[in-house]
Amino acid sequence: MAKLDFGGTVENVVTRDEFPVEKAREVLKKETIAIIGYGVQGPGQAMNLRDNGFNVIIGQRKPSKSWDKAVNDGWVPGETLFEIEDACKRGTIIQYLLSDAAQIAIWPTIKKHLTPGKALYFSHGFGITYKERTGIVPPKDVDVILVAPKGSGTSLRRLFVAGRGLNSSYAIFQDATGNAFNRVVALGIGVGSGYLFETTFKREVYSDLTGERGTLMGAIQGLFAAQYDLLRSRGHSPSEAFNETVEEATQSLYPLIAENGMDWMYANCSTTAQRGALDWWKKFRDATRPVFEELYDSVATGNEAQLSIDSNSKEDYRVKLEAELDELKESEMWRAGRTVRSLRPENA
Repeated sequence: MAKLDFGGTVENVVTRDEFPVEKAREVLKKETIAIIGYGVQGPGQAMNLRDNGFNVIIGQRKPSKSWDKAVNDGWVPGETLFEIEDACKRGTIIQYLLSDAAQIAIWPTIKKHLTPGKALYFSHGFGITYKERTGIVPPKDVDVILVAPKGSGTSLRRLFVAGRGLNSSYAIFQDATGNAFNRVVALGIGVGSGYLFETTFKREVYSDLTGERGTLMGAIQGLFAAQYDLLRSRGHSPSEAFNETVEEATQSLYPLIAENGMDWMYANCSTTAQRGALDWWKKFRDATRPVFEELYDSVATGNEAQLSIDSNSKEDYRVKLEAELDELKESEMWRAGRTVRSLRPENA
């Protein structure tokens, strides 16, 4: 394990150089990795592990769209694809990759197959951190570990296929076997992590819920909408408003940030843009800081978790979700976005 100094804060990290995939395969050579759930994270992690040479099986409800997707991805019923309980019996490592609500619903089924020495793996700290609300309390004689890729399963797979990696956090909640560290790091390397940084289940879920509701999704959509609506109300066309709000950000500036950082992006913009950005960024920081304080407190008190549990466990959850997503999709800003994207040279 390496120690990296981030401006005075030292973190424990694991890189592929010090823990190559060959070492990961050796650590897990006697393990059967049962991936339970083939939705958001399941496909990317499963296929990356398979392509890296690990013994992987899928546990998925049948019949379902996810079962059909698994078959289309090359998993063979009765050989590498099983119903959930059968996969749990076969697996020595159970990767619990269902949605948070689904994890709560089928936990009794999973728990009875957590025999001594097995490992229970999460990619989100929700179920364990809020165990008083979820009821997910693992037996004391199994390892409980976490690898949380910092992105969607789709991104994890795309980067893997491109020969790259997506950074992940890792955590150990319970080390029953004395081998939890090697297990979790081997799995992290196996699923295609660029590098692994240490965290805890609580810190992972607090940062994750804050990020999703903040700059990753909620806040960025709110900022996009505010600027787009302002430009439209001042007489700008949909094309101009969308291009100045979203297209230039995602197609030009954000890739520069990803490449070399915000300072480098600033340095590669016009001096007029630099001046304006330097003059205004602190105003936006100060204006939004109270919202982020409120958001983090809502996460830390468990309020956000309870809202998710209550909403996602209702029978009409998916119907209401689709209605909310349709409202977003059919807003003028994102209808303009579909048109703008269709006019990109690669789509023309």
